[in-house]
Amino acid sequence: MPIDSTAIRRFFPIYDHYEGLGKTFVYLDNAATTQKPGEVIDAEMGYYQNTCANVHRSPHRLGELATEQYEAARTTVAEFLHTTDPSELVFTSGTTGSINLLAMLLALHRLKPGDVILLTPSEHHSNLVPWQMAAARSGAKLEYTTLNSDGTLDYDSIANDWNSNTKVFAFQHASNVTGAIHDVTKLCSLATEHGALSVVDGAQAVPHATVNVDQIGCDFYAFSGHKCLGPTGIGGLFGKREYLESFEPVFGGGEMIRQVGKFSSTYNDLPYKFEAGTPNIAGAIGLGAAVRFLDRIGMEKIPAYLARLSRYAMDELKCIDGLRIVGPAENRTGAIYFNIEGCHPHDLASILDDQGVAIRAGTHCAEPLMQTLGENSTARASLYIYNTYDDVDRLVEALNHAKRILTR
Repeated sequence: MPIDSTAIRRFFPIYDHYEGLGKTFVYLDNAATTQKPGEVIDAEMGYYQNTCANVHRSPHRLGELATEQYEAARTTVAEFLHTTDPSELVFTSGTTGSINLLAMLLALHRLKPGDVILLTPSEHHSNLVPWQMAAARSGAKLEYTTLNSDGTLDYDSIANDWNSNTKVFAFQHASNVTGAIHDVTKLCSLATEHGALSVVDGAQAVPHATVNVDQIGCDFYAFSGHKCLGPTGIGGLFGKREYLESFEPVFGGGEMIRQVGKFSSTYNDLPYKFEAGTPNIAGAIGLGAAVRFLDRIGMEKIPAYLARLSRYAMDELKCIDGLRIVGPAENRTGAIYFNIEGCHPHDLASILDDQGVAIRAGTHCAEPLMQTLGENSTARASLYIYNTYDDVDRLVEALNHAKRILTR
């Protein structure tokens, strides 16, 4: 059966909350974070209420239960990413934490002066600033691919202009601004062909389609739990075992060690040597619940539903005089980036908020992309599985209302 967004809403307490207040609630900022189903909230609360203990340390029953739940969540999330080895999944604070961890590891262990880190201009700051820092630490330098006018990647240019000194190629799976879904399998294959490590920022892709890291062929894949119905402050870094085992940890403390002496230590096995200190146990358990929820919905159904809803939204938005959409018409997520002539995006967002419609405005943590596209600021409405056609109609109605106010 196809996705029934109205039925799905019943699992999300926030809709009941606003209905009880008698207020309009149209949430269209899903590229920033998604709402949480009740079972994710219950799973996180359940840890604190029923099994609150530290993991991998305490020999008592609570400690054992907490450890079982934490590691079960790791297995669940690893299976969700279609890796057969859960120890290749390091729990982190999210995509930002994952890429920062990896950039520090590569600056320490792999990169040297003269090496090149290749990026695309469409990257979120979280997949750009850490590489700037890694380049400064290692003496490597940054280079950038080119973009098409709609913000999509120019694959021919990337293939033809490859630098033989490139050691790392980092890129998005999907854009948080234009919604473009990139051919990461092709990009990973290109990196492998030229002896570079491939690093995929999967923050926007994991919520929208089945991700199979083995089929993609990536060396590393980063993602955030809160983008896919999970709690904030939890996410993961998938890394091929051969690379993770070759790296020494960058954070020291409890959990990541096997034995500690006064002057030296030996490190724990994967993935624990990269998880120093007490982890976000409740967040990991909540993320496991989110993944199970998405599996029940059917990840294979989500792209088709969002494609239909996004197409309807773009068709309706284009009926607004002066509204311009940037980004591909097909092969996209639910993120729609637009501007209305004569209306500042922040003013639009403020007026829409008064109408009970939540959108994003600004540079979307992607300033190089905005500069490349010649934009100072834009509005963005981003759709997800609990959004309906009625939500789109309310968006269009609110935008027309805002336009009348701002251009009169």
